Amino acid sequence: MGSTKTYLDFILDQLSGLEGITFRPMMGEYILYCGGKIFGGIYDDRFLVKDIPAARRLMPDAVHELPYEGAKAMLSVTDVDDRDFLTRLVNAMAEALPEPKKKKRKSGDEG
Repeated sequence: MGSTKTYLDFILDQLSGLEGITFRPMMGEYILYCGGKIFGGIYDDRFLVKDIPAARRLMPDAVHELPYEGAKAMLSVTDVDDRDFLTRLVNAMAEALPEPKKKKRKSGDEG
């Protein structure tokens, strides 16, 4: 089905109090980053986040859903209208997630 830009814009607006929120379109869906760390995404107009302890602590009753067939299950964020909760959730996840891996340069790259 794919996600709509309207739903992405809604979620980004809900997260607008956070610094460093970016996204990348990927095959009709959107991957979400905080400070360069992937924390979740928009899949079929559903806001899903990585299943990590920091997210489970704030959403102990969250349902596991597959973003797409063959993917690892993620946690469904249902309380998307609560900006304060979303801010706490993403901040907690960003603190807990490892720093992104540095990409190795290919031989012959200038720089």
